[in-house]
Amino acid sequence: MGFLTDTTHMHIFTWVVAIVVFLVSASMAKGTKGKKITHMILRLFYILIIISGAALFFVHMSLDSMLYGIKFVLGLLTIGFMEMVLVRGNKGKNTGFMWILFVVFLLATLFVGFKLPLGFNFFA
Repeated sequence: MGFLTDTTHMHIFTWVVAIVVFLVSASMAKGTKGKKITHMILRLFYILIIISGAALFFVHMSLDSMLYGIKFVLGLLTIGFMEMVLVRGNKGKNTGFMWILFVVFLLATLFVGFKLPLGFNFFA
């Protein structure tokens, strides 16, 4: 399982692909077959994000337990709001507030993730 925990490359790859697939799925017309397929692919990437994130969390949480825990919760909330945007959009409900919450939690997750000891130091 070293490929999951040695570096953050696998985890970053999965969430970047998930965000792209999410934006593609959100921009498709509701009720189409393509939207259903991209939504199912996105759900697969949710699982991959959680597995790679959990592996990093359990191996490296001794570096800064609180910050890793906060990032883990923020990541789960981001995934939850991604799913809520798509599901509410398919049901024809208003998604404006969910989009705002998704962006806020995504930015918070990225900020905390980059501040982690294993993350990239963009803010130095």
